[in-house]
Amino acid sequence: MPASEIFIQATETDPDVIARGAVHEAHERLLSGLAELTTVWSVAQAAEPRSAELVDFCIHEVRRYLVIAERDLYAPASEDDETRLLVDALRVGAAGLNAQIDELAAAGSVDVARLGAMIMAGLDIHLQIEESVLLPALAGLPGVDPSLLASGLRAYLAGEQVQEPTIIDVRRIARGGRHPRVFARYARLAPGETFILVNSHDPKPLRREFETIHPGAFSWDYLQAGPEEWRVRIGRVAADA
Repeated sequence: MPASEIFIQATETDPDVIARGAVHEAHERLLSGLAELTTVWSVAQAAEPRSAELVDFCIHEVRRYLVIAERDLYAPASEDDETRLLVDALRVGAAGLNAQIDELAAAGSVDVARLGAMIMAGLDIHLQIEESVLLPALAGLPGVDPSLLASGLRAYLAGEQVQEPTIIDVRRIARGGRHPRVFARYARLAPGETFILVNSHDPKPLRREFETIHPGAFSWDYLQAGPEEWRVRIGRVAADA
């Protein structure tokens, strides 16, 4: 390897270093924000304004980060056999964090500090796995561009909004109307766009319909596979994919 390439690697111009730096900065932002808001205070001090700040941070910061991590970190790793199981575990962890945030949002002020501490502890472990296990694994995958992995995180750090994918929970739709609703949503997708399907069972019949009606034109990625809930990200494949 030429000396110039050796010099560039592992410096601030190295895409891998840029990606790791963006991930680390995002992690530090989340954990420091939670640490400040979950500092143990007495019940008398747990005033509604302070509780509201913690809830707002979890909903608008933690959840926003999890959306970006799913799109920019988990999705690329889910395509490789060596990292798929790791991503499955991280997705389970993210679902658990989202459930805890729901509980936090519905809790009274007395329980906010306890739930906030639980979220911070769980998030700390979750982020450590991302940084110490997932990122090095991603760096070794063919076709993964580290600079693209960091782009969404840089937008997050800059305070830009991240559009969450549309979620269609077919459990709430009467039988007979579920598949038409899903295909109607797919028809409105632009190339490269996705939505998330939620169901109480593996939607294999729906996938067979997609393969018949839209062969080669859709993507189908399991985000959660039971036992009580299935989540599938369905997308329209870009023309040049």
